[in-house]
Amino acid sequence: MDYMWINAGRGRWQALRVVLCLFQLSAVTGQARYSVPEEQAEGSFVGNIARDLGLDVARLISGKARIITKGSRQYVDLNRDKGTLVIKERIDREELCRKTTPCSFSFEVILENPIQLYRVTVEVVDINDNSPSFPKDQIRLSIAENAASGTRFSLLNGNDPDVGLNEIKKYTLKRSDHFILEVQRQNDGGTFIEMVLQNPLDREKEDSHTLVLIASDGGEPRRSGTVRIHVTVLDANDNAPVCIQPVYKADVKENCPDGTVITTVGANDADEGQYGEVLYSLPHLTGDSRQLFEINPKSGEIKVVGKLDFEKSKSYQLKVQASDIGGFTDTCKVIIQVIDENDNVPTIQLMSLSNSISEDSPPGTTIAVVNVDDEDSDRNGVVTCSINDDVPFKIESSLTGYYTVVTDNLLDRESISDYNITITVSDQGSPPLSSSKNITVKVSDVNDCPPKFDQSEYSVTVPENNSPGYSVFTLRASDADSGQNARVSYFAQDTELSGVAVSSLVSVNSDNGVIHAVRSFDYEQIKWFEFNVTVRDAGSPPLTSVATVKILIQDQNDNPPQVLYPVQTGGSLVAEMVPRSADVGYLVSKVVAVDVDSGQNAWLSYKLQKATDRALFEVGLQNGEIRTIRQVSDKDAVKQRLAVIVEDNGQPSRSATVIVNVAVADSFPEVLSEFTDFPHDKEYNDNLTFYLVLALAVVSFLFITCLVVIISVKIYRWRQSRILYHSGLPVIPYYPPRYSDTLGTGTLPHVYNYEVCRTTDSRKSDCKFGTAGSQNVLIMDPSSTGTMQRMQSEKNILDEPDSPLECTADSRIFGRHFL
Repeated sequence: MDYMWINAGRGRWQALRVVLCLFQLSAVTGQARYSVPEEQAEGSFVGNIARDLGLDVARLISGKARIITKGSRQYVDLNRDKGTLVIKERIDREELCRKTTPCSFSFEVILENPIQLYRVTVEVVDINDNSPSFPKDQIRLSIAENAASGTRFSLLNGNDPDVGLNEIKKYTLKRSDHFILEVQRQNDGGTFIEMVLQNPLDREKEDSHTLVLIASDGGEPRRSGTVRIHVTVLDANDNAPVCIQPVYKADVKENCPDGTVITTVGANDADEGQYGEVLYSLPHLTGDSRQLFEINPKSGEIKVVGKLDFEKSKSYQLKVQASDIGGFTDTCKVIIQVIDENDNVPTIQLMSLSNSISEDSPPGTTIAVVNVDDEDSDRNGVVTCSINDDVPFKIESSLTGYYTVVTDNLLDRESISDYNITITVSDQGSPPLSSSKNITVKVSDVNDCPPKFDQSEYSVTVPENNSPGYSVFTLRASDADSGQNARVSYFAQDTELSGVAVSSLVSVNSDNGVIHAVRSFDYEQIKWFEFNVTVRDAGSPPLTSVATVKILIQDQNDNPPQVLYPVQTGGSLVAEMVPRSADVGYLVSKVVAVDVDSGQNAWLSYKLQKATDRALFEVGLQNGEIRTIRQVSDKDAVKQRLAVIVEDNGQPSRSATVIVNVAVADSFPEVLSEFTDFPHDKEYNDNLTFYLVLALAVVSFLFITCLVVIISVKIYRWRQSRILYHSGLPVIPYYPPRYSDTLGTGTLPHVYNYEVCRTTDSRKSDCKFGTAGSQNVLIMDPSSTGTMQRMQSEKNILDEPDSPLECTADSRIFGRHFL
């Protein structure tokens, strides 16, 4: 590519042509190439990278586009706001590339989210900013006066760091009456300058000559450099030295120690004496070569005196001059090949790194881009890159010298939250050299783990009569995720239990999972209930789990015993009749009570609290049976009043008291005198005979009727039981005849049967007891003075246990126990 520059003094140069080459690779997205002159001022325009790569400025800004260079110097800077490349530091092509053409340097432009890598190559175009120069300010030659015409004398080459048109193109020799200049072009591109004697010298006429050698380049404007040649004319020396070989070749390892002998050159001179002595020199050494090699002037032995570096120069060409004392010379060439050694450790440069990667990233996700380099050559410069095997990642080659670290498997933050990746690069030298770099990648959490309860089912006991707000239990749930995804909340599923909403029974604190009772529980109403609690995390989308909570209500002794028998009525007086002939242990009555509590809170005990005569009666502790503890005598009062207390076994215990009236008598008239003290007693006594006769007649009639219509009575009883079942009236417990007490709590083992006989005039009613074996109960109403008797034999009861006899009369009832 050719460029023409109009004015070398301008501070800013323009790039004439940009070649952009984009290609797709797995990690490197594209490549661009620019050309720019050297010595451009800072801020000079290089190229529009955004346009040439097909990117917009917004992408450069959002992707945090930046330049990454291998070396310590950065010549070009990126203006993200404009998408352009500009000169950051003055570029000296001679310093950067020396004589290498074309001269260029490369760097990478990297963008993130997603990672994109672009390689940019900038070619530095030479300008004519260096003048030719010579290694020495002057050259001194001694030439015998008898030197034949055509004798050649080697001269020093000029040096111009510039290249191409700007390097040395012409040599000129001025004030040369005896000498001409010949320039020979070598196959390797170098030049060989010789001064040829054209006219014989005459020391007697002129013993010295001064010439000027001018080296000119081809740049614009043209630059030149000079060196003075001082020629001293000597007496005759008619034989010149001759090199044994025109070209010597030798190999030497880089990093060889100082003093290492490379080769030995030799030359012969046919003269004798001092004119036959040959001296060796390296007059044409330039630049770094002066610091690397030296020659023994007498033996021609060439040694290494500096540090050879294959990476800087792979070969050297030395021109050895053999000269005698008479000024005759000959020149031979020594070609030195530097052998590469594995002396450079491969390097790793991190181009891009994602410190965090989501655990749901698919395999193949790029987390890092690295550049590896080895300055050695051949096998010593061939590198392999690898990572440790204990991580779910792999490394892939994307472009020469570039590798990408990608995920190889699915990640699970709950198992491993971060990874330490060791990137190792090694060459194939002997012995191989390697280096490594560690990077840490954290796995960011996604909401992929639902919260879990400690148990799937919970069972909790709560005492009844708790206060509202009572803390029942604390649920515990954990979430293997982290951060917001691990923050859990608790919610009770609001369902109905037998028509009652769960929210009216309990509430769950959404933050800490504490279950509170909304109201006081009553064991007698609800003994247990269960509901579901949902735990939900704060992820997106949220995940949930469900646990079942069963709450058991624990009974408390909050209900006193309730006495079922004897029934306490407000207007009627109930009395148990005991014949005076009753023996010890005679069953007078039985107190029947229940407790709606459960367990030991419902265990009842019976005690005699008060009694008219404590020596006559006792109460069974467990069964509540009232029995005589001695023989009844005539001296015992007819009217006996017993106070029985019923206690449960709770803590503290609760109790109830019942009054039992006992009449010690053999007949109702004997009882009436004691229990009848109402205002209408006189009227009642006047009509007593009438009612007794009437009652006897009615009983006789019923007895005869029952024998005739026994089948009809059974049907009638069945119908009555059905009516009672649907009436909704309180149910009075019924104890079957001869019921046995198997649990020790006690029931009435005697047969209790009675009939109710009523007349239109209750004042003339009368009662008649049956034979022995029956129980007699007297019920007196304060508003009535009449009596009523009924007698039925035990034989009739056994024959017909389900056949009651009834006479419907007035509303005054006389009979046995109401159970």
